[in-house]
Amino acid sequence: MNEAVRIIEADANRSADTHLLPFPLPTEWGVRLYLKDESTHPTGSLKHRLARSLFLYGICNGWIVGGTPVIEASSGSTAVSEAYFARMLGLPFIAVMPRTTSPEKIRLIEREGGRCHFVDSPGEMYTEAHRLADELDGHFLDQFTHAERATDWRGNNNIAESIFQQMALEPHPEPDWVVVGAGTGGTSATIGRYIRYRRLGTRLAVVDPENSVFFDAWRDADPDLTGGCGSRIEGIGRPRVEPSFLGQVVDRMVKVPDAASIAAARLAERVLGRRVGGSTGTNLCGAFQVIAELRAAGRAGSVVTLLCDGGERYSHTYYDDAWLAANGIDIAPHLASLEEFLRTGEW
Repeated sequence: MNEAVRIIEADANRSADTHLLPFPLPTEWGVRLYLKDESTHPTGSLKHRLARSLFLYGICNGWIVGGTPVIEASSGSTAVSEAYFARMLGLPFIAVMPRTTSPEKIRLIEREGGRCHFVDSPGEMYTEAHRLADELDGHFLDQFTHAERATDWRGNNNIAESIFQQMALEPHPEPDWVVVGAGTGGTSATIGRYIRYRRLGTRLAVVDPENSVFFDAWRDADPDLTGGCGSRIEGIGRPRVEPSFLGQVVDRMVKVPDAASIAAARLAERVLGRRVGGSTGTNLCGAFQVIAELRAAGRAGSVVTLLCDGGERYSHTYYDDAWLAANGIDIAPHLASLEEFLRTGEW
């Protein structure tokens, strides 16, 4: 166990903290926007933090020992990051995913040494992951249950502590808002708890894409709500309220159409000179909305959101006009609205 923890901690020690990037807005607005760039992790996404925490949690609880097969229900960035840590520790890793998972994601997981195990529908993933863990005497990491409890939300260089330390020398060091999406709910739980623990005036907004139930469940105070089919914005949105989502630490939620998320991601490419993923577009839509409200109230301040991953993984989806047309997604009206916001500051 000691050696496994050392290996994981050494990896974190080798990796510099992720950057906090200013997003250019007119200086006369008096409101500054920052993007916490999680794409610079070794596995390219925000999920690198979660994977590290889940492995440490499993090891320190005695669930993962030498040779333990590790299983996860994921077809996305979480599985890529978990495969990375499993290979580092010399453990077999299996990602349970739908057969419809894109070849790009499968290649990324296999490149990190993971094995992909396919099911016919997304609803079968959890049952099959539990079955494999039992059959192989392995450990099901279960990101959607353990995300909020695996991270030390009081600090220890978690994402919340990192954001506020990096903001310390900015003109408005205590953000008015931090805006994040929810997939497992672990990031919003960590940031929301940290804000309260440090007695900060910052408020937490969670953005939610189409076909996800987090917004409706939070609005109606119904954590048992289910429905929809997940989300086309990879990494966020769920058809059920996951155990790691803590609505009590969220001050506000914003529903974002998928077309708006994709439009914002493409707009960010023009502004930043680099591609970002769809969930970053969702975050920007929420951030722009609260910035417009600050301006309307005549208030100066700052807003922080996340650049969750790079857009290279989505060349054949969000950045492909043919894919948008095949899925009936028209981003033009949303792109026009976003451009108008950047000109006027009005939402």
